Amino acid sequence: MKARSTLVCAGCGASPAAREPYPFRCHNNRSGDVDHVLTRVLNTAEVRFPEPAAIDPCPFVTYRGLLHSYQRALVGGMSDEGFVALVRKVDAAVARVDGHGFVATPFARSETLSSALGFVEPGGVWVKDETGNVAGSHKARHLMGVALHLEVAETVGLADPEWRPTLAVASCGNAALAAAVLAAAVGWRLRVFVPVDADDGIVRRLGILGAQVVFCERQPGQRGDPTYRCLLAVLERGALGFTCQGNLNGLAIEGGETLGYEIVTELASRALTLDHLVVQVGGGALASSCAQAVSEAHDLGALPRLPRIHAVQTSGAHPLARAYRKVCDGLAGSPDAAQINRALAAAAQTRSAYMWPWEAEPHSIADGILDDETYDWLAVVRGVLTSGGQLVVAAEERLSRAHSLGHEAGFKVSATGSAGLAGLVDLVASGAVRRDEKVAVLFTGVER
Repeated sequence: MKARSTLVCAGCGASPAAREPYPFRCHNNRSGDVDHVLTRVLNTAEVRFPEPAAIDPCPFVTYRGLLHSYQRALVGGMSDEGFVALVRKVDAAVARVDGHGFVATPFARSETLSSALGFVEPGGVWVKDETGNVAGSHKARHLMGVALHLEVAETVGLADPEWRPTLAVASCGNAALAAAVLAAAVGWRLRVFVPVDADDGIVRRLGILGAQVVFCERQPGQRGDPTYRCLLAVLERGALGFTCQGNLNGLAIEGGETLGYEIVTELASRALTLDHLVVQVGGGALASSCAQAVSEAHDLGALPRLPRIHAVQTSGAHPLARAYRKVCDGLAGSPDAAQINRALAAAAQTRSAYMWPWEAEPHSIADGILDDETYDWLAVVRGVLTSGGQLVVAAEERLSRAHSLGHEAGFKVSATGSAGLAGLVDLVASGAVRRDEKVAVLFTGVER
């Protein structure tokens, strides 16, 4: 039987050794001006999307057959029952730390938002509400996926539980909290690199969870996020990236895919299709996860047709929009999939011509997506182009209005978490989204 999933670098095509305990980064990551991002590739002939009867309250049980950690566990001698027991053990530990574990989050049409934006049946605004997820955002999904890889590596004898490297993450908020909750649950040491103006409440919570917090100051004339620079330095010294940046840990993407899989499952249960999916983008892992999830679900026959994927950034910092425009400049007319793939393959070999740190210190009400670079940019651009979507840069006024609309609709969502809605307002205004179409937006983080 062929492998059900493999890990392949989207930039150079290399794969990690079969017994590499922590296959988080491409081993050629220091080589050339190449966009090295380790990607999980499913063999869709060998896996199945879960049937309704297989749905479990925990998404990491429901969608286990699509996880590389599951396939690695089976190859290492674990049974299906053994993997499910491992997931439940980790999930119970998460619940002890954070008050609850992972369950499928709500996805439903918002009458308030649909009316406010002028949608009419059968169209409407559907909200995937992550504000009540573990640690208050979608970030924990990504890191639960990584935590399962850590547990599997030790269970099947690929890693020594008596010698654990330190985990590390760079974040201004939600990713740090998610990492601290998951690290505490599985008993790993964690270093968190935060900006000097990090929220005091978040910093206190990180300390309570046992994380070592390191403040990183932006130096005059220094380009790039100082917390990211600090993170890279400790990774070079042997720490493991417990992070939502796919270039530093490609396995974080599949955990995030459970969000997209849940949307597909809910749509299928109602015999509905989706016309558009609007996703806010900072580092890009969320949009990369969603694009890959709906693409896989479509390939597996669970989604009749792909929605158009639209990515949203802020006017305060939009490195993805800049890269997207440069890719589009090299495409003529209405490019087909082959032309898009060739353009992106060429772009992957000259990363610095498309993606580089934002020149000025970024500022926005949506501060959680102010990444100086979009680390998973290539996968997001691919998802937007191949689906016929658009890249939206939202003004501060629009972001503020979307935040208010979210609260008026009854969601305790942060300005970052509602940024996708700001992009949708622009898309409706431009005519790119019709008011009789069904659109999904993601409310990704709770107001703290």
